[in-house]
Amino acid sequence: MSTLYISDLDGTLLKSDETTSEYTEKVINHFIENGEYFSYATARSIFTASKVAEGIHTNIPVIVYNGSFLLDADGKMLLSNFFDKEIYDVLNDLFMKDIYPIVYTFIDDKEKFSYIPKLCTDGMKRFLDTRKGDVRINEVKTKEELKNGSIFYLACIDTAEKLEPFYLKYKEKYHCVYQRDFYTNDPWLEILPLEASKSNAIKQLQNYLKCDELIVFGNGKNDLDMFQIADESYAVENACDELKKYATGIIDSNDNDGVAKWIENKKA
Repeated sequence: MSTLYISDLDGTLLKSDETTSEYTEKVINHFIENGEYFSYATARSIFTASKVAEGIHTNIPVIVYNGSFLLDADGKMLLSNFFDKEIYDVLNDLFMKDIYPIVYTFIDDKEKFSYIPKLCTDGMKRFLDTRKGDVRINEVKTKEELKNGSIFYLACIDTAEKLEPFYLKYKEKYHCVYQRDFYTNDPWLEILPLEASKSNAIKQLQNYLKCDELIVFGNGKNDLDMFQIADESYAVENACDELKKYATGIIDSNDNDGVAKWIENKKA
């Protein structure tokens, strides 16, 4: 029986400084070299995920943007999810409450994230400071320009009082993740197409690899759906309480190499 192992990145496989330890890299790369299927599912883009996880030599497809895309080793899309034109109504709804998201889109076949600099919240500025020099940056001046291109992901970073009502309003129609950022504690509301989820992307990857069993690792609310479909699911010690309720077990924290320690113990 073949098994697929999927780990979240931030707060799970990555330490709090957004790196993987030498120990984690050694253990997991040896695991992969021995023919095991190990990959990651992250809210990050392939641009930033491939940088922070460059020490992990996975040779199977990876899941990015919380399941919006499943990409093979060459960056080819095996799965993609985009909004239809109804997302313009959602954007107008957000604008009416002075919420101006970072909008992820493809414009002229190039991935971009668009935002209005003068309307950025402090939380948005903190996030954007981590993306300086990113080739995807697309600063715009008007709300209408935020609607350009083929949109696949909205990141709203604002106050909890402003974001929570929209989570409650749209959580049945779209795949919405409402939580605080692992690094800054800023409230985030992420809105994706309903079909875009880690679980759906994992199911396709599992079928692609013909794996019978699924074991996952995570720490946040955006890992809930993959925990719900897994044969075994392990929450790191620093995970949110809601995720721990669904876990097969609790492992050591991200800063103490919890995932790698579990894998090494399994091999033993």
